[in-house]
Amino acid sequence: MLSNTCKYAIRAVIYLAVNGADNKKIGIKQISKELDIPTPFLGKILQSLAKQKLLSSTKGPHGGFGLGKPTSEIALIDIVEIIDGKDVFTNCLIGLQSCKSNHKEGHACPVHDQYAGIRQQLFDFFSSETIGLIISKMKDKSDYIKL
Repeated sequence: MLSNTCKYAIRAVIYLAVNGADNKKIGIKQISKELDIPTPFLGKILQSLAKQKLLSSTKGPHGGFGLGKPTSEIALIDIVEIIDGKDVFTNCLIGLQSCKSNHKEGHACPVHDQYAGIRQQLFDFFSSETIGLIISKMKDKSDYIKL
């Protein structure tokens, strides 16, 4: 459902939330190594999030990335929207262009009605689940270093 890029973005934001206390900046090489994500790929992801003010970034020898907002204000939907967009919450599950998910004049696809409720539940979950809530559910945060 979510792209690998989006999953990496969520993992990186959780990592920064767990390890970036007191507005500490964490270098991209450290994040990349800890999460086992290629540095150039992770750099593009983090820059996208920083451009939208979800993260903050500082250049230079003591630079790196940190959170741009409190964890309670970063919902999963914010990350998903920046990386993947909201299509998963609006488009046809099986990809029919004629489905009324994609066009007002369209006809419902064979799974449209069954999926409509699930799609709404997913949207509600991603909208209400914050990075802060996720972290509060992590009993021993050291277990999640490799998220």
